Amino acid sequence: MKRIVVKIGSNIIAHGKEGLDTKRISSIAREIADLHNTGYDIVIVSSGAIAAGMKKLGLKGKPKDIKLKQAAAAIGQSSLMWAYEISFGDYGKKVAQVLLTRDDFSDRKKYINSKNTLLTLLSYRIVPIINENDTVATDEIKFGDNDYLASLVASIIEAERLIVLSDVDGLYTEDPRHSAKAKIIEYVEEITPELELKAGGAGSTIGTGGMYSKVIAAKRAVSNGITVHIINGKKDGLLTSLMAGKHCGTVFNPKKEKLSSRKGWIAYGSRSKGNLVMDEGAVNALIQGGKSLLPSGIISVEGDFETGDAVYCIDSKGNRIAKGLTNYSSPEIEKIKGRKTSEIEKTLGYKYSDEAIHRDNLVLLEDRKGNIRV
Repeated sequence: MKRIVVKIGSNIIAHGKEGLDTKRISSIAREIADLHNTGYDIVIVSSGAIAAGMKKLGLKGKPKDIKLKQAAAAIGQSSLMWAYEISFGDYGKKVAQVLLTRDDFSDRKKYINSKNTLLTLLSYRIVPIINENDTVATDEIKFGDNDYLASLVASIIEAERLIVLSDVDGLYTEDPRHSAKAKIIEYVEEITPELELKAGGAGSTIGTGGMYSKVIAAKRAVSNGITVHIINGKKDGLLTSLMAGKHCGTVFNPKKEKLSSRKGWIAYGSRSKGNLVMDEGAVNALIQGGKSLLPSGIISVEGDFETGDAVYCIDSKGNRIAKGLTNYSSPEIEKIKGRKTSEIEKTLGYKYSDEAIHRDNLVLLEDRKGNIRV
């Protein structure tokens, strides 16, 4: 498969005061069309709707009120898609609008449906243009940023690469806007907490143009075996040069042992509905023994969830050790926590499974080096 996801930020193709930069959109469309002609399936994740809507509404600054944001998104989305429609049409390409919310990934059925829709569009040689559905999205169902959305899209279509167009040349050792000593990091083999800090993570006083969200998105993607590139989206020709084999920006190399599609969804797509607090024995059984989570190892239950929902498995200090799909609801686990598997049926009057979470439905989360334990 030759599949690429290209993430385009609003700062690349839009300005709050001037609206959409149609010349830049046309230039990017030309490069993507050239790659498309060589046989690549390409999906675009594009921001810009709110910025486009701001101009139509005559707003001087980005709206803070959620209703006004949604109104700006509704007005601007049509302009954004029309700009892509015109630009790709000039190069003989057809595009399709796909608007998604967090729920389209957290619900397994919606996730599969979204995947089938995207793959069908690609089979017809259509270029999907994906954006978050800001018109209806609330804080509970928002991705937070389109970098996150792009990493999920790359996973769902099993892309070989995720290319993030940034307003800087890549990831730097320091913020290039404030330090002349800043040097670009050309290759990243492992995304460590120290690297996240360089990108503007928690505890840092810097933030390189939203670089932190891009690094976190890269971490998710490389765990699924996807190569991630961060390149300058304001420079012409970099996309085609990159795909021709020339090194550009920063490249994050994929993990050799990637998560399966299902476990990738559990880790990053599903939305957690609660926590299961484990004792030390259960923590060791999961990390060192590769075991399932049994009721006997559960100390307490947090949240309200049903059978099949995703929950985090945490230690007594609140550290997230794993994430999985539970075989029992929260009221049921409250009754069987700390009990042996032989006591489940006696306690509940029935038994779905010996395990609270089976190993096949469990993903161990990051260790201190940022590695996914599988």
